[in-house]
Amino acid sequence: MYFAIEGVIGVGKTTLARLLQPRMAANLLLEVFEENPFLSNFYSDRARYAFQTQIFFLLSRYHQQNRNVPQLLAQELPLISDYTFEKDALFASINLKGDELEMYYRVHEALAEKMTPPSMVVYLRASTETLMQRITMRDRPYERNMEVSYIEELNQAYDAFFLKRPQRRTPVLVIDSNTLDFVHSPDDLDWIENRIRQSLLLGPFQPELPLSANPSDEDQPESAA
Repeated sequence: MYFAIEGVIGVGKTTLARLLQPRMAANLLLEVFEENPFLSNFYSDRARYAFQTQIFFLLSRYHQQNRNVPQLLAQELPLISDYTFEKDALFASINLKGDELEMYYRVHEALAEKMTPPSMVVYLRASTETLMQRITMRDRPYERNMEVSYIEELNQAYDAFFLKRPQRRTPVLVIDSNTLDFVHSPDDLDWIENRIRQSLLLGPFQPELPLSANPSDEDQPESAA
C-alpha cells in the first residue's frame, strides 16, 4: 500500500506524513527540496530562475522515487510520501512558457513512464489566506519573499489538477484542512487517518467517525478513470 499526500506550499503535507507514519507502521518518503540551489533565487526572480529550478526538481524527484519507491515497497510495509512525481508538471505549467515548457514536458513524459504511481493521493486543501498564515508561521528563509498572487495561482492550479481531471488514473481523497488542526488535535488526526484507511480499505477503520468541525463534503475519493 502506497499513498501520497499532496497540496499547495504550506498546507502541512510533510507534517501530516510524519504524524501518520508511526500510526500506520509505514515507511516514509519525504521530498528533498532544500538542496535545490536555485530555490531561493527563484522566489526572488521567478522568470529568470524558473527553468533551472524546475529541471533540478524534476531530476531530483525522478532519482529519488525511481531508486527508493521500489526498494521501500519491497519491504512489504505501507509507504507514505509527501509528494507525487506528477505534480512537478503542474508547477512547470505555471512557471515556464514557450520552448522551455515544451522541452520540460518532453523530459517529464519520458521519466514518468518509469515511475511507480501511488494507490491513492490525499489532497489537502486550504484557502490562500490559511496557506499564507502557515507559511509565515514556519518562517523558512527562502519563502519570505513569496507573493500572495503566486500562492493563489498555485491554489487554483492544484484544484484544477486534482478535482477537475476525470481521466485521472489514481483515486484522490480530498480533505479540506482549513478547520482541521491535526498537529494539536488528536481527534482531527484520528479523523484523517480513519478516512485514509477507509478509502484504502485498510483496517481497522470506522465507517463513520464524528468530528466537531465537519470537513467539506468534497472529502470523498474520486474513482480512478
